[in-house]
Amino acid sequence: MKGRKQTIFFKNRPYIIGTYSIGGVKEDEGPMHEWFDQCLEDDTYGEKTWEKAESKMLKTAIVKAMERSGKSSDDIGAMLSGDLLNQLMSSSFMARDMHIPFLGMYGACSTMTESMILGSVLVDGGYSDNVIAGASSHYCTAERQFRMPLEHGNQRPPSAQWTATAAGAVLIASADSDGRMSSDENGRVSRIRRIRVESGTIGKVIDAGVKDANQMGSAMAPAAVDTLLNHLQDTGRTLDHYDAVFTGDLGFVGKSIVEDLLVDAGFDKAVIDAVYDDCGAMIYEKEQDVHSGGSGCGCSASLFAGYVCGKLRKGDFRKVLIMSTGALLSTISPFQGESIPGIAHAVSLEAE
Repeated sequence: MKGRKQTIFFKNRPYIIGTYSIGGVKEDEGPMHEWFDQCLEDDTYGEKTWEKAESKMLKTAIVKAMERSGKSSDDIGAMLSGDLLNQLMSSSFMARDMHIPFLGMYGACSTMTESMILGSVLVDGGYSDNVIAGASSHYCTAERQFRMPLEHGNQRPPSAQWTATAAGAVLIASADSDGRMSSDENGRVSRIRRIRVESGTIGKVIDAGVKDANQMGSAMAPAAVDTLLNHLQDTGRTLDHYDAVFTGDLGFVGKSIVEDLLVDAGFDKAVIDAVYDDCGAMIYEKEQDVHSGGSGCGCSASLFAGYVCGKLRKGDFRKVLIMSTGALLSTISPFQGESIPGIAHAVSLEAE
């Protein structure tokens, strides 16, 4: 494992050998529905509370990713996961049933790639043969904690985003692992190509001075650009080195800001349009009344585990850069006049 500035290059070839992606009812109605391995029939998932439903989603994603890899809980050296709730409620309550060494991760909506980077470090360094990384979010739990009770019927401005009810998990294994990627019920994800975790770029906290909690994309976009620029500088690559570059949940507003900032930095607009997209702008149709698009840990986690890894296995992508993006506000900080710091972590994936 060799690092240069912010980027870690994984020399011992950790691989993603198992994935699972879950979406909620609204996500099933969106354009990415075919890439979810499972969609809920209702957002309570058979539980009495939304919080229990989110925890159950995350547990299902992790268990199914292990099953697809031919692994059991005894084979897993560490489980890294996080969510948006206080004390990582969804992840912690899920972990109590798993009997796997647990590291609770918090990077707001950047948690998925944060977990993947640290999980890959554990595998690449020889500290564990198998690590599982995951993240989740739920519209109803996030609204209740960070905005207004749903019963309040609070109006949302056009710049506001819709927290995805979704979860995703990936199992990262060493190159000599005997893991396998089995197919799902439809035979869709039988492994055609292995997915290698090539490198990870740890982001810096960037504060653009945005104070409006309904402007999450604006708050996170500068952090995404900073991480991307540092990744390209550390690796000596150009943007078109990748078949696709994805940010996590900037939505339509944040995505547009990223495009403008990249043009200002000297990138060709045609190249940006050809390779760049945002999971928050992809997960819903504009007609679904989500305003500026999707957000939440589960937004990027579910599309990375489902859509991105699925495309890599099929050979539609060969090299992809994924960047989960996070807004590091708390339930208290906006009321104290604080601005919203942003962060983004990047992971480079290659199909072999």
